[in-house]
Amino acid sequence: YLSLSHHFLPNPATPLSQPMPRCCSAMILNPFLVAMAVAFTSAVTGCPVLCTCHSQVVDCSGQRLFSVPPDLPLDTRNLSLAHNRITTIPPGYLTCYVELRVLDLRNNSLAELPAGLFLMTRRLAHLDLSYNNFSHVGADMFQEAHSLVRINLGHNPWLRKVHPQAFQGLAQLRDLDLSYGGLSFLSLEALEGLPGLVTLQIGGNPWVCSCTMEPLLKWLRNRIQRCMSDSQLAECRAPPEVEGAPLFSLTEESFKACHLTLTLDDYLFIAFVGFVVSIASVATNFLLGITANCCHRWSKASEDEEI
Repeated sequence: YLSLSHHFLPNPATPLSQPMPRCCSAMILNPFLVAMAVAFTSAVTGCPVLCTCHSQVVDCSGQRLFSVPPDLPLDTRNLSLAHNRITTIPPGYLTCYVELRVLDLRNNSLAELPAGLFLMTRRLAHLDLSYNNFSHVGADMFQEAHSLVRINLGHNPWLRKVHPQAFQGLAQLRDLDLSYGGLSFLSLEALEGLPGLVTLQIGGNPWVCSCTMEPLLKWLRNRIQRCMSDSQLAECRAPPEVEGAPLFSLTEESFKACHLTLTLDDYLFIAFVGFVVSIASVATNFLLGITANCCHRWSKASEDEEI
């Protein structure tokens, strides 16, 4: 202590107003800078147990994890949690990872995502949610994930519903995979807000090719440039007259019955036929009643004669 004090005391021959040399300031501040640097480095480079980390890629796939690993490196760009047994993701889990570009959650047991999961991951471009247990895609599922280019929701066998605003605000989305789920209907509104959509995979779903499907098919023919050889996999499950038919083989003629309109003459004819049928029904019931009454009297008269 005395030795250090001796070096830091100003020279009596030096005026007190002279500033302290830079090396002295550096010696005082260095311990704090080193401590901060060490703390920052450990936060950035620390790798979770059972995961491997290299060049901003964190791979935790195939580790039989039941929950997501905590404390990922802050500069993570590619995160793989595939082939595990994860059932839930905590709210705000991705808040600190603003550099995240790729998130792979395929082949887990996820049934839903917490609201606002992607609020801070503004650079997320690729999201894989395939082979999970999602039953619906909500309106706020991808909230604020405006940089998404690809979403894979394929092979979710319980997926029955996609909200009309599920993909709202995803103007950069190019590839959307909804194949091999339980979808029987998809609202046109869910796709109209995707100007950059190029690839849409919808095969392997039990589509109901009724009149409600016509707007979607018409839009697909006009907007989608290619369907990744998916057109032959998309088949109608109902109604019976088109069961097994490729979805994209349906034409405007297939939906001709959906556009039939009735004229005034048609309504008058239907009213006349209904009136005639009603009169005929009343007359038939009247005749049947008379016949039954006569039969009853004849039977009673026969019994009286025998007595």
